[in-house]
Amino acid sequence: MIPTEDASARKRDIEEKLRQEQETLLFIRESLEKSDQLTKNMVSILSSFESRLMQLENSIIPVHKQTENLQRLQDNVDKTLSCLDHVISYYHVAKDTEKIIKEGPAGRLEEYLSCMARIQKAVEYFQDNNPDSPELNRVKFLFEKGKESLESEFRNLLTRNSKAVPSVVILDLVAGDDEIETADEVTLEHLPENILQDLICISMWLVEYGRNLDFMNVYYQIRSNQLDRSIKGLKEHFRKNSSSSGVLYSPAIQNKRKDTPSKKAIKRPVYIPGTIRKAQKLLKQYSQHGLDGKKGVSNLTPIEGHDHELRVKHLSDTLTEKHGPAVGKEDMLDSEIDSYIHCISAFVKLAQSEYQLLTEIIPEHHQKRTFDSLIQEALDGLMVEGESIVSTARRAIMRHDYSAVLTIFPILKHLKQMKQEFDQVLQGTAAGTKNKLPVLITSMETTGAKALEEFADSIKNDPDKEYNMPKDGTVHELTSNAILFLQQLLDFQETASAMLASQETGSSTSTYNSEFSRRLLSNYICKILGNLQLNLHSKAKVYEDTALGAVFLLNNFNYILKSLEKSELIQLVAVTQKYPDKTYKGHIEEQLQTYQRSWLKVTTPITESNMPTFQPGTKLKDKERQAIKDRFKAFNDGLEELCKIQKSWAIPDKEQRDKIRRAQKENVTGAYRVFWQRYSNVPFTKNTEKYIKYRVEQVEEMIERLFDTSA
Repeated sequence: MIPTEDASARKRDIEEKLRQEQETLLFIRESLEKSDQLTKNMVSILSSFESRLMQLENSIIPVHKQTENLQRLQDNVDKTLSCLDHVISYYHVAKDTEKIIKEGPAGRLEEYLSCMARIQKAVEYFQDNNPDSPELNRVKFLFEKGKESLESEFRNLLTRNSKAVPSVVILDLVAGDDEIETADEVTLEHLPENILQDLICISMWLVEYGRNLDFMNVYYQIRSNQLDRSIKGLKEHFRKNSSSSGVLYSPAIQNKRKDTPSKKAIKRPVYIPGTIRKAQKLLKQYSQHGLDGKKGVSNLTPIEGHDHELRVKHLSDTLTEKHGPAVGKEDMLDSEIDSYIHCISAFVKLAQSEYQLLTEIIPEHHQKRTFDSLIQEALDGLMVEGESIVSTARRAIMRHDYSAVLTIFPILKHLKQMKQEFDQVLQGTAAGTKNKLPVLITSMETTGAKALEEFADSIKNDPDKEYNMPKDGTVHELTSNAILFLQQLLDFQETASAMLASQETGSSTSTYNSEFSRRLLSNYICKILGNLQLNLHSKAKVYEDTALGAVFLLNNFNYILKSLEKSELIQLVAVTQKYPDKTYKGHIEEQLQTYQRSWLKVTTPITESNMPTFQPGTKLKDKERQAIKDRFKAFNDGLEELCKIQKSWAIPDKEQRDKIRRAQKENVTGAYRVFWQRYSNVPFTKNTEKYIKYRVEQVEEMIERLFDTSA
């Protein structure tokens, strides 16, 4: 049982807590009521705001749409105004550009092309939109006028600035291939850079907008004339500067003649002026004049050693003394050859340069045709000149002047060396253009081959005429001609071999190796030498004196041998004929023996077998005395006769001359010494001086003076 006090206290506590809970509940209820009220107020406000927003939206959207429509209208108006301005501008083009178009593009090409662009657009506009407008005719007229002015400006710029290339520049350009690697390459500037750029701009405009290719004809005509004038200027340079000493070349040019290839391929002209001219003059003047002025008579002064170069110089000097300075057709022809060879090289270099220039100005698909037309005049001129040289050579060959073929060799050699470059330059041109050089080469080969064959026949068939024989038995002009001719072939071995092969096979020799070509040339040289040998033997029979005929053959064979040995001819002959030197030495020895037999009339009377026999100390019989007298007289008469006759004979080679003198001293003085020692003290006559006229030493001196016209 809980105490009453405690129960009362607990009750009070519970009541107090209940009261507090009731107060809290009341507060919560009041708060909820306030919250509900506030919520209702907020909902009311939001509803009002939503209503107002809807009203605002309903008011703004129509305004926005109206504004958008207005903006679109504004844009359309602006565009319309812009189009109107653009269209109206076409109506002002003619007025704005007329003055500039009439004044022309000179000095203001960029501005002029800008005006032409405006006119072009105006023409296109009127053609598309208003083809009946009078403005179309006006802008069309201006466009055509402007196009004509551009074409005229193209012509004027090209004409004013296309100048012939100076000859010295061309020569340096031709020599440029052989300059040392570190040297600056010689280049051509045909047109100033600003002019070139203007021409390029005009060309591009005319092709793209002008729809007119006539300017290309203008281009090739002007540049063709310039190319032709450059080459003709080079010819004139050679003509003016040619003299007795040759042609004045650019210092850069160093020519080389040999066919043997060097480390660097030679592309420049290969002809040294005057090298062939000397041989040519000798060959011609030998056949036309004797050295003493009489036709066919040789009067060669002996030259010690038979050095060929000295002989050529001596003969040239002799001709100059007797006939005056060598000026005339030969010099003119020599200058023409020099000029032609250099013009061929110049054409290749200038054509290459022209093509480079053309590629910058002329559209690609028109370049080959334009270039073909551009080079025709100059190329045709060179081909005609080449054919003229061939025709001249043909006429000379018909007159049996075979020296004329020497003019073809350097030209043909150079043409073949330049053919590869020619083909490269002419690549893409018409077939007729490409074939011009091969046709000329074939013509020259045919003519040269004919001359070579006829020259061989002329050596074989040269007539044996007494007036044509050297009276002193020296080298015949035929021998000199043949050797000079063959030595010239050495400088053009490949060219000559090609000529011979073309006749033998009837086709190009480019496919044959060097050994085949060398053998062909060797066969030809051996043929010439064989024909020459046969003819010389025939000519020797013209001499009534067999000994003089032997001296004649000895001199000629010795001259041939020395000439072969001092050049590459000996190696070429050896390809076909083994040991040619031994062969000719055998011929020389044979003639030496024949000559020595002429002295038998001197030595035979004093030989032991012809001497009378008698006992020393006994008195000679009249018959014995007379026999001794006859022997002395025969010896004296024979010695005097031979020395008198043979003193005027010539053996130019000192070695051979000394050899013959030594041999005669051994034979004659040896026999005479024995005879003289035996009979000089025999009393076979009272008039000793009449029969014993010469001592042994005097005989030797007389023999030493043989072949010496000055003695």
